[in-house]
Amino acid sequence: MVPGVYLLVAAACFGQALTRPEAYARARDLTALGSRIFFDESLSASGKMSCASCHDPHFAYGPADGRQTGPRAVPSLRYLQAVPQFTEHYFDAETTGDDSVDNGPTGGLTWDGRVDRGRDQARLPLLAPSEMANESPAAVVSRAMKSEYAGELKRLTRGDVFQTILAALEAWEQDPAEFYPYGSRYDAWLSGKGTLSAQELLGLKLFADPQKGNCAQCHPSERGASGTPPAFSDYGFIALGVPRNPAFPADADLGLCGPLRTDFVGRSEYCGKFRTPSLRNVALRKTFFHNGVYHTLREAVEFYANRDPALADLPEKYRVNLEGGAPFPVRAGDKPALTDQEIDAVVAFLGTLTDR
Repeated sequence: MVPGVYLLVAAACFGQALTRPEAYARARDLTALGSRIFFDESLSASGKMSCASCHDPHFAYGPADGRQTGPRAVPSLRYLQAVPQFTEHYFDAETTGDDSVDNGPTGGLTWDGRVDRGRDQARLPLLAPSEMANESPAAVVSRAMKSEYAGELKRLTRGDVFQTILAALEAWEQDPAEFYPYGSRYDAWLSGKGTLSAQELLGLKLFADPQKGNCAQCHPSERGASGTPPAFSDYGFIALGVPRNPAFPADADLGLCGPLRTDFVGRSEYCGKFRTPSLRNVALRKTFFHNGVYHTLREAVEFYANRDPALADLPEKYRVNLEGGAPFPVRAGDKPALTDQEIDAVVAFLGTLTDR
């Protein structure tokens, strides 16, 4: 059954009301069209890059080979449906147990949260010079109108063709079987239908322990109050202080305060902060953190226990924003919060989050 949210995708921005059967039919058609667009290399200026080039379905719609076309790592497109719209002040009793607590900047679909809707996110790579490199929306439309699905695109367009392309991609990226299957071994274990090894259970314990991994502080691992599966992200913004990726020797990327996001430029308290991604399917990744500086999951976990703030890819004046507390060392030379064996256990647990 098509989720009710598809009705909004189907009816929005087309200037007319649809009956429920018409909306469902349109949603199904847009989803099918979006799938074809997603895999179409001819939509790029080079004719060699599609959305799937960086968002491979065999790797949870993330990159298959760790490719990075720009200074920011390519994210997975799975489980984005649960990400709330960006707000500077987020109140959520399900996360904190107290709806009076301001969790600060939260949400948005990019590393800096600057877009909220799937169609707005889909627009970015189509026009980005380092990605599909179309010079304008009109160029995208021109290429799409030469494709095998041009007739279907014309049939579904009621107004702006480019907006129909974006709506189709948005609809496809809401397909439940492809983009939010909740099919991991951990999901089965939570439902009482699977088992975890002793090492994986130890990793889960360390993951949640506030004095050890403390990962669950930003990556909640338990079901929500209403029984919803854990998203493994609180969608908040945090300054981790990862080192610079030497493959991209550019000025520091300040995340929430720029340069790609412009509405918080000059807000020094936000500099260096990036949105917390979901850890679902993290074991399939080949690049980690916003700049892709690490290339193995073990390196990424080890970073938390051995972070050196002096190496942070962040101007010194903004390092006051760096996250503290376990598992980060308080002072240079402190004993790491996690031993090598414990890091291995956390990595083993994270492997249980891969969708089958």
